[in-house]
Amino acid sequence: MQPITIRPMTTDDSGPIATWMSALPLWMRYGITAEGAQAMFTRALTRDDLLLVADLPAERNCGFAWGIGGAAFGRSAYLRLIGVRADCAGRGIGAALLTAVEQWAAAFCGELFLLVSDFNQDAQRFYRRQGYQQAGAIPGYVLPDVAELIFWKRLSFPVVGK
Repeated sequence: MQPITIRPMTTDDSGPIATWMSALPLWMRYGITAEGAQAMFTRALTRDDLLLVADLPAERNCGFAWGIGGAAFGRSAYLRLIGVRADCAGRGIGAALLTAVEQWAAAFCGELFLLVSDFNQDAQRFYRRQGYQQAGAIPGYVLPDVAELIFWKRLSFPVVGK
């Protein structure tokens, strides 16, 4: 298996990632366009959000992850988006990105929440293999015909009042 490099996203990464991201069926269903995705990344890069990129030795921008501190219930980290370029799937990139986000989250809050579409069985299996539990569901939260499943993982026990 090729070594995976995880690094902070830069503005130069946002265009190429937005382009391949918007071509994936999952995000097409949610109406994500390349322009919209790039605008989201550009705004996120101006905040304290965690934006990571995964590279392989001969391939850049193979995957990305976007974490937001305190965005889940005002106390816990939230994985807003994670994705792997279609031609890079199956190489451990998603797991490497998720591990990096978990390390970031564990350092300040001790848990990570995320949403996964009810129809996305592959993602549900992936998160369960990574130790996540389903904690609930929100019907029609983003799309009227889709329930967003709430997944959660305790990474460490946070200090109360932190």
